[in-house]
Amino acid sequence: MSALLADICLTVIDFETTGPVPGYPNQPWQIGLVEVRAGEVVAETITGHWLQVGDRPFNRHAPGRHAQLRPLLREAPTLHDLWTELAPRLSLPLVAHNTATERSMLAAAFPLHRFGPWVDTLDLARRAWPGLRSYALEDLVLQLGLGGAVSGLCPGLAAHDARYDAVAAALVLCHLLQEAGWSELRLDDLSRLM
Repeated sequence: MSALLADICLTVIDFETTGPVPGYPNQPWQIGLVEVRAGEVVAETITGHWLQVGDRPFNRHAPGRHAQLRPLLREAPTLHDLWTELAPRLSLPLVAHNTATERSMLAAAFPLHRFGPWVDTLDLARRAWPGLRSYALEDLVLQLGLGGAVSGLCPGLAAHDARYDAVAAALVLCHLLQEAGWSELRLDDLSRLM
């Protein structure tokens, strides 16, 4: 039987992306990561990187502050450049809020690697707290009263910054693991739940 989810080390990941634009693939421009160990966010593991996108256009609906960062994003490292640093963290079970984006970005960047298992805080939140008005990450943080904790770990940052969103998803997971009936959740259980 696998270990309790609350007892293992997980990497929470978030990408901010360019959004789809005709003639260009959706591409990450920022990555944020944080580890959760024994059901707690490990503050010293909060990291983020700007990612190179060159001069490509962004979808006009892409959130975040990418417009102010264009000079940085022309010169930033690529995901491949960061592989040595990222690999140990990406070898752990991975967590994201709506894993589709993170899974597709990693698969596109590193097609020969298999990542996961994955924990999706969006799916878990829908099961744990049915009937909430919104399950968007920034709304979920407010509804669960986690805004102060996220801001405390990410001073000066806001939603749609990859570090902020990774920490927000991590705190949603930690909050859920403290709920009655969820503290005994095992990693293997997620394949039956999802």
